[in-house]
Amino acid sequence: MTTGRRLPDFPWDSLADHAAKARTHPGGVVDLSIGTPVDPVPDLIRDALASVSDEPGYPTTHGTPALREAVVGSMARRYGVDGLDPAAVLPTIGSKELVAWLPTLLGLGPGDVVAIPALAYPTYEVGARLAGATPVRLADGEPAPAGTGLVWLNSPSNPTGRVQSAAALAQAVADARAVGAVVASDECYLALSWTASPVSVLRPEVSGGSPDGVLAVHSLSKSSSLAGYRAGFVTGDPALVASLLEVRKHAGMIVPRPVQAAMAAALSDDAHVAAQRSRYEARRAVLLPALEAAGFTVDHSEAGLYLWSTRGESAWDTVAWLADRGVLVAPGTFYGPTGDRHVRIALTASDERVAAAVDRLTA
Repeated sequence: MTTGRRLPDFPWDSLADHAAKARTHPGGVVDLSIGTPVDPVPDLIRDALASVSDEPGYPTTHGTPALREAVVGSMARRYGVDGLDPAAVLPTIGSKELVAWLPTLLGLGPGDVVAIPALAYPTYEVGARLAGATPVRLADGEPAPAGTGLVWLNSPSNPTGRVQSAAALAQAVADARAVGAVVASDECYLALSWTASPVSVLRPEVSGGSPDGVLAVHSLSKSSSLAGYRAGFVTGDPALVASLLEVRKHAGMIVPRPVQAAMAAALSDDAHVAAQRSRYEARRAVLLPALEAAGFTVDHSEAGLYLWSTRGESAWDTVAWLADRGVLVAPGTFYGPTGDRHVRIALTASDERVAAAVDRLTA
């Protein structure tokens, strides 16, 4: 079987008809289906990118010392994660490629289990299937079964915006360690908290004071509007990071040098992150009550970029209802079978487009 045949259909392809319908609205489409940033890249990051645009040599896979030190500093300032070893920091080409290839990079394959949340970012499953491993969806609090090689955690969650407590995360880490599994925590939305305070898996109250067997995966796409730069990193267990580094050096998985400079600048400045968070908070403040006024219930959504919403009907019926009003959203079925009565509504649209969505919901 070819690799492609092991993979599910790309979810967003199935939205094509609804997207076409939404685009016929006289006021144009309001696309809230994908969490792609729309706000400008801060000048300090663009200047850093340009500052090394005339370096013709190959970049290092491990990243510059300045970048790795910037990661260590940002994790301490922003998330209270102290004592990280700069050597245990590895830049990645965005976080999606790391998510997709982590099972393979860890040497997992047929006969191994990759445990993912019941509602999950689709690439967790894709990564398992690329490696030939078996993805298993776990309910909240359900321990990983024997034979599990990797457990994915995600708080704040994509798609639900749910925040897990430090105690719940600590139990998940303990359960994974009990079966010898690596824990990978997708923390891409950690900077975007609204009504709950998420914590990193590398905090001592979660990890037990040791990073052994634990990785934290981060992205600058959301917090710094760098989706176009493909800028992320992984950190945690020094031995695991060293192993990932060796494989990535052979495979040419290298973040371009200008992007490394841009990342170092972004990770060294917290003001632009706070400003971006405020933009999303303002959009959430108008979109959430408009959804509720239109008869939606918004569940979880304590953090992150999405409103996990339901009208008490099939997710695809809700997608169609919104497309008739020129608003495109993602059905919850993209994220797992238990999402069949919810839709994921993104906050990643301009203020003008969010206002247009509000007008259509309340008309």
